[in-house]
Amino acid sequence: MSFIAKHYELVRHHELIGESYNADLPEGVRNGSNHEMERLEKFAPVEYAITKRYLLRYIPEGATVADVGVGGGHYSQLLASRGSNVHLVDVASRLLEATQERLTKAGLGQNILSITNASATNLSFIPDESCDTVLMLGPFYNLSLPEERRAAASEARRILRKGGRLFAAGINRMTMLDWVYSDRPENILKEREWLEMITRTGNLGSPEVGVPSIWHTTTIAEFHTNFTDFLEVVFTGIESFARGHEENLLKLTSEQAEAWLNLIEETGRTPKGWV
Repeated sequence: MSFIAKHYELVRHHELIGESYNADLPEGVRNGSNHEMERLEKFAPVEYAITKRYLLRYIPEGATVADVGVGGGHYSQLLASRGSNVHLVDVASRLLEATQERLTKAGLGQNILSITNASATNLSFIPDESCDTVLMLGPFYNLSLPEERRAAASEARRILRKGGRLFAAGINRMTMLDWVYSDRPENILKEREWLEMITRTGNLGSPEVGVPSIWHTTTIAEFHTNFTDFLEVVFTGIESFARGHEENLLKLTSEQAEAWLNLIEETGRTPKGWV
């Protein structure tokens, strides 16, 4: 039985973001709820492993956490297993349901503080200065308007206690261009218009006329402008040189994987690892 709260009506492009993740798409399509539930383990094991390293390093056991953009619930489960109590927030109701089920099956249902279908831009249902940690590992590449990204960062700051930490992620603009060039370079003439738009603005086309885009890629300089009220602790390229080849990690022994992850983490904190 789900007890998801819908705190307010989502604006249309936030609603569309939720619908894109709620979609029940065929196997092999790398979007939708089914893909999101298995994405980290099957397709992004480097992202998953390195992110877990940082979460375990900087989040104390028993912390109060707001996981804003829960995805498949992997990180909520990780933190709840260490005694954290977690607010679950997402624009996609199916991902919230799946995350609730994941934690409940793991015997961690009692660690859920709230489950809310809402946008990162309005977390008014979470009290001021009530969280030790905020995770926003998805919202900044779905919020295409600068004022919305600033609003999300402002909400994170509001709900964090003094000394609390925000974990935020964006998708580098070059990553999208690299994906297209690697997978289908022969399509440049018919895809040139939207690729040029990504290069200029970072935004992909909108699924509805007159509605802002639901996907945003960023630059290093632009990403930093969202967090002028924060003191930066770590800035890293989470996949570093493994971008585009993450699945190789799954072929390795645990000792081999750990050695590569050490190099990925080290180089990810350098400018070459950010691109």
